[in-house]
Amino acid sequence: MRRQAPTSWIRKAALVLAFTCALAFPSAAQDKSWQIDLAAWRAQHARELQKPDGWLALAGLEWLDPGDNPFGSGRDNKIHLPAGGPDHLGILRLTGTTVTLGPPPGGFPQGFLIDGKPAQPGDLHTDPDHDKNNPRMTVGGLNVYVVHRGNRFALRIKDAKSPTLTGFHGLKWYPPNAAYRVTAHWMPYVPPKSATLVTLIGTSYSQPVPGAAEFTLHGQKYRLEPVLEDPAVAKLFFILRDTTSSTTTYGACRFLYTGLPSNGLDKAGELVLDLNRLENPPCAYTAFATCPLPPPQNRLKIPLPVGELRYHQ
Repeated sequence: MRRQAPTSWIRKAALVLAFTCALAFPSAAQDKSWQIDLAAWRAQHARELQKPDGWLALAGLEWLDPGDNPFGSGRDNKIHLPAGGPDHLGILRLTGTTVTLGPPPGGFPQGFLIDGKPAQPGDLHTDPDHDKNNPRMTVGGLNVYVVHRGNRFALRIKDAKSPTLTGFHGLKWYPPNAAYRVTAHWMPYVPPKSATLVTLIGTSYSQPVPGAAEFTLHGQKYRLEPVLEDPAVAKLFFILRDTTSSTTTYGACRFLYTGLPSNGLDKAGELVLDLNRLENPPCAYTAFATCPLPPPQNRLKIPLPVGELRYHQ
C-alpha cells in the first residue's frame, strides 16, 4: 500500500484547524461585543447618576402639610432649601389632593422657572408614584418638584452641589459573567394582572404585570415577574432580591430593565435577561429616595454574584 505523503496530513490538519477556528470565532466575537456593550452601559449608568438633576443630586424630601408650605433657603420657611438659593422661592398650598404654587411676599425671585418658563401661580400637576410629567421648578443649581406618594405629597429637592454628587466615588461591579446572561421563556398574562408594590417609606401603589419570565440557571428553573412602568416606553422593569443582598449587594433590592419579549407582551416568546445589568435603586445612594421593594415572587433564594455591588459599606 502506498503511504500518504506527510504533506497531505499537514494540509488536512491545517484544514481541520481552520474549520475549528471558523466555528469558534463567531462565539468569541459575540462575547467580545457583549462585554464592550456591557462596559458602555455601565459607564452610561454612572453618567446618568452624576447629572446635575440625577439621583446623586437628591438633597431632600420634604412632606407637605395641609395649607401653606413656604419654601426657600431662609430659616423662616417651613421647607428649607440648600443654602445659596433665594431666601423665599414660593408657597406650596396643599388642599385635599391639589397642590398650588403661589408667590412669596414680594413675588417670585428672578430666574425662577417652571419647565423652563418664568414661574407663574397655578396648580402643579402630580401623577401618583410617577414623577416623569410633574413640573420641574428650577433656580440656579436647584431643581425641585412635587411628588405624590400614596395619600401624601412632598417636595423633592435636587441640588447640583449636593455632597452626595460632589463626593461621588465611582460604582463597583462584579466581573462580567456570560453565564448570567440568560434567555427566558416569556409567558404572557392575558389579561395582565396587577401587583401592589410596597415602598421603603411604607406607601404602596399598584402596577400592571404583563407576564412572567421563566429561565434556567445552573440547572434550576426560576420565574420573575416584571411591571410595566410606562406603557409608552418599550421597557420591562424587574425588582428583585437574591441572597447576596445580605452580604455584597444593596440590602433592599436591585433593579433590572430589559427590552420587550420577542413576540410582544401578549404572546409567548423569548426575553433576554442580562443579570450583569442588575443595578442599585436610587435608595442605595441617598436617604431621600422612595423605592419599591421586590414582590414575594421576585425574592430569589440563590446568590446572583453579578451586577452592581453596594455603594456604601
